[in-house]
Amino acid sequence: MTASRRTLGIGVVGFGWMGKAHSRSYLRIPSLYPDRLADPVLVTCADSDATRREQAVSAFGFAEATDDWRVVAEHPDVDVVVVTAPNMLHVDVVSAAAAAGKAVFCEKPVGGTPEQTVEAERAARRVVTGVGYNYRWAPLVQHAEAVIRAGGIGEITNHRGRFLSCYGNDPLGVLSWRFLHDEAGHGVSTDLLSHAVDLAMYLVGPIVEVVGIGETFISQRPLPRSTGSHYDIGSGDDPTGDVTNEDWFGAMVRFDSGAVGTFEASRSLTGPESQHAFDVYGTTGAMSWNFERMNELQIHVAGDAAASGYRTVFGGEQFPDHGAFVPGRANTIGFEDLVTIEDRHFADAVVEDRPFDPGLDAAVRYVSVQDALMRSWHSRSWERVHDLRER
Repeated sequence: MTASRRTLGIGVVGFGWMGKAHSRSYLRIPSLYPDRLADPVLVTCADSDATRREQAVSAFGFAEATDDWRVVAEHPDVDVVVVTAPNMLHVDVVSAAAAAGKAVFCEKPVGGTPEQTVEAERAARRVVTGVGYNYRWAPLVQHAEAVIRAGGIGEITNHRGRFLSCYGNDPLGVLSWRFLHDEAGHGVSTDLLSHAVDLAMYLVGPIVEVVGIGETFISQRPLPRSTGSHYDIGSGDDPTGDVTNEDWFGAMVRFDSGAVGTFEASRSLTGPESQHAFDVYGTTGAMSWNFERMNELQIHVAGDAAASGYRTVFGGEQFPDHGAFVPGRANTIGFEDLVTIEDRHFADAVVEDRPFDPGLDAAVRYVSVQDALMRSWHSRSWERVHDLRER
């Protein structure tokens, strides 16, 4: 053990897909990162489902599990509370954990509405915080940001961002909490567009003006027979309920730098599976990345007489963190590897008691854009982006 390394107790609230992903990630950190600052230990997990609680202990190695998230927030052996519960629980859990002096990592959107995100950020300013904008941590996205920062494609003029997912394109997909405004807040503008806009601001900078519109294409869905995931499929004979948030959102934006951009996010298109992608255009080049081909980055440099169009850069150990998982070049990594990269860097920030980026302030930056988009949808006009913390 290095002189500065210490044990870090991990508590998880919500043991669905992302709760399990973060738990696996913390378990993997010691075997992947010999230069880590933290040795994570899975202390306690909260979930309302008894089967998930049993799995947390028997399969993942949590010391205990509970149906009361307050136990996690206040547990004396927990240093970090990972919040992966439904959106409308975020504020209460984040606030209680921060009040108990715990570092807090919360999956986006941090609350169900922009106002709740601001409330959570305000409650947690005295502790180290992180937010789950996982795709920032793709090694080739990190490389793209470094190229842009170094002026490798000149002055950025245009950005195109999108997150087109298939999970809601079946009308028999059950009416899980994600489709209900009272439980999830806004729909795809919260769930998917947040990732695309955060990535754009990471690469290009702040957004200052927007115009946007949303739409709900599937207005009713079968009621779940139990605690349903948004991937579950019901029956045509099941009773149905109303979808109360949006399936699709589109936007045009202006960045503070003067660059312009477009965004589209959908959970109901047929065709794209998980097309989280960006195209960035500069005065001397361009880059394109698509999560469906996460280990490839397309780059074009103007004036290169030997190259016509884009060339493909493959992921490999020469890019940040990639070599922790596989050696060499063009040996691929996957989504949960991004979560592990994210969790490793967050754990190091907690040990060093320093700010982590993206923290909950990054979540507020996005919902400030989202707030302007919602105003634009209703006003049918361009709207300025205002930092919601200043209201």
